[in-house]
Amino acid sequence: MKILFLGDIVGRPGRRAVHELLPSLKKEYEPVFIAANGENAAGGNGITRDVADELFGAGIDVLTMGNHVWDNKDIYNFIDSEDRLVRPANYPPESPGNGFTIVRRAGRAIGIINLSGRVFMPPLDCPFRTADQIIPDLKKKTPFIIVDFHAEATSEKNALGWYVDGRVSAVIGTHTHIQTADEKIFPQGTAFITDVGMTGPSNSILGVKVEQVLEKMIGLRPVRFEVAGGPLMLNAVSIELDENSGRAQEIRRIQVFKED
Repeated sequence: MKILFLGDIVGRPGRRAVHELLPSLKKEYEPVFIAANGENAAGGNGITRDVADELFGAGIDVLTMGNHVWDNKDIYNFIDSEDRLVRPANYPPESPGNGFTIVRRAGRAIGIINLSGRVFMPPLDCPFRTADQIIPDLKKKTPFIIVDFHAEATSEKNALGWYVDGRVSAVIGTHTHIQTADEKIFPQGTAFITDVGMTGPSNSILGVKVEQVLEKMIGLRPVRFEVAGGPLMLNAVSIELDENSGRAQEIRRIQVFKED
């Protein structure tokens, strides 16, 4: 069984990349299930109902979020009723929405957990202990469990991968928008990549116009960031799972580009 996970979708260019580049990936990899991080999908910050529906319509089964989950207030209008959208599970328990979900595709139940790191990030509940609380219940329902770990520090992401090795099918890092070249399968069968990368404008800095980021870094003054335009890219991973155990058998990095 193959799954496809897309890197952080950034603004309108990221959504265009999904529409224009995902169909060929579906033909090539034939995934049963497709997920993507959507926390930057609406104008580069947060998500709206219309944007979520657009991405679901393009073939994405589940959208995960991160530290920008609350940036667009429209999310409060639908997160409680949308099972295909998950926010980090280690937000306070009274937070709207859910931190994990189960969807059925091609007769299989697939569990998705969203966690946020704490190193150089907001001080949420412990992602390790949160994983311990969620995984046993999901394991009773499915052997296929995918974790989106939205975190800054590579050490924290690697630590979580080792911590849950053998208990989940994959740990996929998001947040930094830079795809790492360290895809692997841990000894107990959990696929891992520190960061899956970004889906959006390739001639940018993390999806933002280059000149604006340089102005802020050099001038050290506030600058309003805007999503860049130009050529598109889609970063993703394809993961093949054993049909019975849910253990990962293969993980492949994907980078595809499209000129304007």
